Amino acid sequence: MEQNIIEVEGLRKEYGDFVAVEDLSFSISKGEIFGIVGPNGAGKTTTLKMLSGLVRPSRGTITMKGLDIGRDAVKIKSFLGFLPEESPLYEGMEVDDYLMFFAELYGVEKNVARKRINDLLFDLSLNADGKKIGDLSKGMKRKVAIARSLINDPDVLIYDEPSSGLDPMTSRYITDYVRSLKGAGKTIIFSAHNLYQVESLCDNILIMKNGRLITLGTAADIREEFGRIQYRLEFRVDNIDDYGLAELKKTDDGYVVITHDISIINNTTKWVVSKSGDIVEMRTIVPSLEEIFLELMGVELFVD
Repeated sequence: MEQNIIEVEGLRKEYGDFVAVEDLSFSISKGEIFGIVGPNGAGKTTTLKMLSGLVRPSRGTITMKGLDIGRDAVKIKSFLGFLPEESPLYEGMEVDDYLMFFAELYGVEKNVARKRINDLLFDLSLNADGKKIGDLSKGMKRKVAIARSLINDPDVLIYDEPSSGLDPMTSRYITDYVRSLKGAGKTIIFSAHNLYQVESLCDNILIMKNGRLITLGTAADIREEFGRIQYRLEFRVDNIDDYGLAELKKTDDGYVVITHDISIINNTTKWVVSKSGDIVEMRTIVPSLEEIFLELMGVELFVD
């Protein structure tokens, strides 16, 4: 049985009369990539800030490696790396000096820090010799922020939208890099709006809405619980006057029926054959995690 490195129980955060997070409980195994997704205002960032020790819960407990974050915040921060969505950098500093500065703050020995910085610059393809941070592109700045989060070689990483606003190539690079961190034994918690990225990366996914947990599990678990399969049958027939099995859509040269009921597809197929018609295409439509997410958020989807 895998060891849980993080335990969250009954987490609640309120700001005055507003409840940002309510009754949130989950556990995370060592070496797991754990995704937290939800619409804006769902409580994702508040949850990540509580996990990082930046915000104190109104109620509930968070333990990491057996330590309570309320009592042992300093110890926990020694093995924790946090990357907020908006991560201001010291733009007047050169990258090397900036990373060394944070290494010193964490008490990393200078020779260890030097090697770690060189390794991070190489791993992140961060070639910024002599450049000040303010002169770097947005993608390069994000890589600097990621390097900063790793300077103390933490066991647990908390990343809030690590590839937000980046071009597709840099976003893909950071996604692959996060995956490599799991291979290095890191436990990673992150939020993202890119559901394809979440599905491809995460071992488990927590979906939130209005501060509450909607569902939690693997992408396959969530798809099995909420993802209703649709069936699409396209056909041609001369006369549809006596067709009454389901609603049809007209195409350029035929008709389409889309349904969750496989028996309607089977009966329609028999009806088309009885009319000497032609089956153009029959296919199964398996919903993506993004489509399931939108339905859980109350967004009505239409399939053509």
